[in-house]
Amino acid sequence: MNKITATIRVRMSQADAHYSGNLVDGARILALFGDVATELLIRHDGDEGLFVAYESVEFLAPVYAGDFIEAVGTIEKVGNTSRKMTFTAYKVIEANIDPAVPSAARILTEPLVVTRAAGTCVVPKDRQRGGL
Repeated sequence: MNKITATIRVRMSQADAHYSGNLVDGARILALFGDVATELLIRHDGDEGLFVAYESVEFLAPVYAGDFIEAVGTIEKVGNTSRKMTFTAYKVIEANIDPAVPSAARILTEPLVVTRAAGTCVVPKDRQRGGL
């Protein structure tokens, strides 16, 4: 099987800040993984399917309002109805780097891994239409 990969890039907004200091809730990153999983299932099966479980989630670095996050997912294994996937979220632009200049930001020369996860989605047989 050729591995299918999908990527989205999103700027975290003030609305995403959940904790003091404009810290973004880890659940927001998991929501991005859900969007990536949906695209992967559409590409593979022609259907959105359902996310049924995370086998692992690792929060590795903080994310703040204003940061740009790139979420990448890959279908690693295809079962009869299940699709095993892995996900990685990277911080690619860091915001709020100078309190005296709130609009200051920088592009990271090396994207910073902020979250990793593995999960399983399912697409019922009667909904599988083939994607790409």
